[in-house]
Amino acid sequence: MRNILALTIALTLAGPLLAAPATGDDPNLARARAVLKAQPIIDGHNDWPEQLRDQFGETWWSVDLAADSRTFKKPLQTDIPRLRAGMVGGQFWSVWVPANVTGPAAVKATLEQIDIVRGIVARHPGDFALASTAADVRRIQKTGKVASMMGVEGGSQIDNSLPALRMFYDLGVRYMTLTHVRHNDWADSANEAPRKEPLTAFGKAVVGEMNRIGMIVDLSHVSEGTMKAVLAMTRAPVMFSHSSARAITDHPRNVSDEVLKLVAANGGIVMVNYAPGYVSRKRMEWEAARAGIKASYNAPPYSGLYIGQPERAATALAEWDKANPMPAVTLAEVADHVDHIAKVAGMDHVGIGGDLDGIDTTPTGLEGVETYPALIAELLRRGWSDADCRKLAGGNILRVMEAVEKVSAGLKGQVPSAATP
Repeated sequence: MRNILALTIALTLAGPLLAAPATGDDPNLARARAVLKAQPIIDGHNDWPEQLRDQFGETWWSVDLAADSRTFKKPLQTDIPRLRAGMVGGQFWSVWVPANVTGPAAVKATLEQIDIVRGIVARHPGDFALASTAADVRRIQKTGKVASMMGVEGGSQIDNSLPALRMFYDLGVRYMTLTHVRHNDWADSANEAPRKEPLTAFGKAVVGEMNRIGMIVDLSHVSEGTMKAVLAMTRAPVMFSHSSARAITDHPRNVSDEVLKLVAANGGIVMVNYAPGYVSRKRMEWEAARAGIKASYNAPPYSGLYIGQPERAATALAEWDKANPMPAVTLAEVADHVDHIAKVAGMDHVGIGGDLDGIDTTPTGLEGVETYPALIAELLRRGWSDADCRKLAGGNILRVMEAVEKVSAGLKGQVPSAATP
């Protein structure tokens, strides 16, 4: 603990976010840090704001964000010293609202999440700055700060209102995930049975309006039918802010090779997720089995072996966990997904969207935002060039942002859409 504290203090005093020193004898790690000094990490998805609010409520304002958040009551995967160590120069912060919160309540909750991100930046102007464009990100990175953008993680959060979408954009939201874990009125989620029409006419109007205003369409969480429908009609490149390769782990949240090829043709990007159940087939199967067992023990209000007996249900689940240990997932397995996406879609179409602080556990070696250099080092060890690692780290998402901005500039003559469901 003393060594961790000393390292945290040293990194805090080290100055600019990009100045994390190389340590150890691994030449690939030193090389990775040189890569990230030239092009810092721009991660596609981090849920730190939601975790701060979940743990501290409105008192998050009083929390020391420069403290080691691993010491919090519920340890977090993000804090300022570890962003420095991870050589992070840009972050899309998720402004997430549960999919069962709908209507005006979802809009209100989204505004409250946006307020947290803007509050983080306001409280720590030496560490963060709001970014609206790719040019902003490049400029802010040079100052050693984290260029901060936001992503709305679910189309239900606009309450079927294009004016709400436009106002979110004006407040700094630069992508919207079309669904979360439930279908909404106009697009299908990967987590529910597909409907006859995966993207309705209003859904297409949402995508068109996002193209017009310059908001990136995010296809993480949507069904494959929705992915294909969007890719067939969008004028701008899309992103998958936190998804992995379905050919490696056949999870509906991941991206099939067929869609990867469509993403390449579209000029988009797939940013690889660290969620263990998306990375590892064994872990996905274990999670599904455990969920079934947990429900069988206590599924109120009508069923369960230990219905109405939460203590007995908890004891039985602990015994099951002991007999069925959780399969480990590794950094190397995440690198396998990066490799596969780069092979199928091309080096220009892959990035990193770790989903940190949106996942309870991480792959070994990727425990927090400080670990990005280790992932880059693994890819260098596998034969990736410095130039390709710079693309992965941030160059590819900057290219996507610039392309989306160019499409928006070309649509400036169009009036705002008045479409309704």
